[in-house]
Amino acid sequence: MSQVIQNIAQGQQAPEILLYPRIRKSPFFYASRRHGVRKYSVYNHHYHPRLYTDPVEEYWALVQGVTLWDVGVERQIEISGPDAFTFVQRLVPRDMRQCQVGQCKYVFVTAPDGGILNDPVLLRIEEDRFWLSLADSDILLWCRGLAVNAGLDVTLGEVDVAPVQVQGPRAKAVMVDLFGDAVLGIPYYHLMEAELDGMSVVISRTGYSGEIGYEIYLRDATRFGEALWQRVFEAGRPHGMQVIGPCHIRRIEGGILAFGCDIDYATNPFEVGMGYDWMVDLRGDDDFIGRAALERIKAEGVSRKLVGVEIDGPGVGYFTDGSMIDVFPVFAPDGERIGKVTSATHSPRQERNIGYAMVPIAHAELGTPLRIEANTGMQDAVVVEKPFHDPAKAIPKG
Repeated sequence: MSQVIQNIAQGQQAPEILLYPRIRKSPFFYASRRHGVRKYSVYNHHYHPRLYTDPVEEYWALVQGVTLWDVGVERQIEISGPDAFTFVQRLVPRDMRQCQVGQCKYVFVTAPDGGILNDPVLLRIEEDRFWLSLADSDILLWCRGLAVNAGLDVTLGEVDVAPVQVQGPRAKAVMVDLFGDAVLGIPYYHLMEAELDGMSVVISRTGYSGEIGYEIYLRDATRFGEALWQRVFEAGRPHGMQVIGPCHIRRIEGGILAFGCDIDYATNPFEVGMGYDWMVDLRGDDDFIGRAALERIKAEGVSRKLVGVEIDGPGVGYFTDGSMIDVFPVFAPDGERIGKVTSATHSPRQERNIGYAMVPIAHAELGTPLRIEANTGMQDAVVVEKPFHDPAKAIPKG
């Protein structure tokens, strides 16, 4: 038995952070850790920094200033080769003919039954080269399985590329200091290639915040991770940059879904309100995994729906990475248990509890009263519109 385990068994205080060798570290792990990580989760088999100071302090830093995030856990699966486009078209239900070189698309990877296996951002780097910037599931294994009998000339693999996010209203100023005015010409959900101190990067106008934001994808990240992190942070220092974890308060306000919480293998795009033509394109004759199931679901309708909820009473706290799943049951006014809250938070800006709940379609109409067993006890709730803030996404597009 190691001394660490002996100390824990004897009731002595454990070290601040226990690091296990079978869990991977992003190229920015040691650089981001120096800013005082208070909480890690595991995401794509990597340590993922979730919190540095306080959820509310980090929220205000994001919405009022500029923040730096270590999101190297967003692993990049590269799909390349003469048949790369055909493979991607089979993999996702969006029409990839609408994705030109230099564009990004938010996509679902769907299963044969229509379930959501991942919701990555797809980047079209070259005509026959795509990156999938992954949420938390093993999609490389899925892609390899699909490729076995596909009869297509494609190469699949995880490349040594890792992103950081620069998010917040002052993000543009930091990015101009780093890359010059050319960065201002990147449209929302587009990308450009650049160099920074000899480091090759791809910059995209994307992010997980609902604020103005960029992701900087670093090539040869294992070698240059420390250097990029320091360069970005030093550029951000005059603008008051703060290092934070992904801000779930803000993403819930903005209607952004979290894989493993609001969406997973057992949910389909129509249940979460994203089965319409831009995310699931059933208009053409292109086949993709899950098409038959999604056509049937669209024709028959869904039996449940992910809705926005406002929860009365005391503050329910600040959601951090799955802590609400199965903890907040949802009841009809007559006491019947009908669903669950998938994400919830107290919004400091709106001064109310907000979240998402999966409920039967009969209880999904706006204004429907619900009862939620929150961490503070049984509380009244009501179905409301979502997103809760900036529904047209004017802020990140600005």
